[in-house]
Amino acid sequence: MNFNDIIAIIKSVILKNYVNFEGRATRAEFWWFFLFNLLVGLVLSLFGKAGTTLQGIWSLAILLPQLGLSARRLHDIGKSGWLLLLGLIPIVGWVILIIWWAKEGDPNENEYGPVPVTPTAENI
Repeated sequence: MNFNDIIAIIKSVILKNYVNFEGRATRAEFWWFFLFNLLVGLVLSLFGKAGTTLQGIWSLAILLPQLGLSARRLHDIGKSGWLLLLGLIPIVGWVILIIWWAKEGDPNENEYGPVPVTPTAENI
């Protein structure tokens, strides 16, 4: 996977699937977007007090794409997106979600759709 493919994944999540809660998402799509958000947060934190405000704005702007991607990632392993509510349970809920997000997706079509293809610079 090259840099252009990573940019394609981020564009796909933000532009193409902004509020898409249907279908499935690959592990690569989920984790590259997670890393992108982490890096943006770290860069914004360098701006001190103004960075805190910018982080809040960024978090609100990216909330729906992140929720949609998280739900689609759960769909890829055959789980309901509603299970994201487990994140409301301190520590245990997050551990369960992280394990599920890291799990390999179903190799066949499931009730949430066909096997997803990771967005790349060629297929986006």
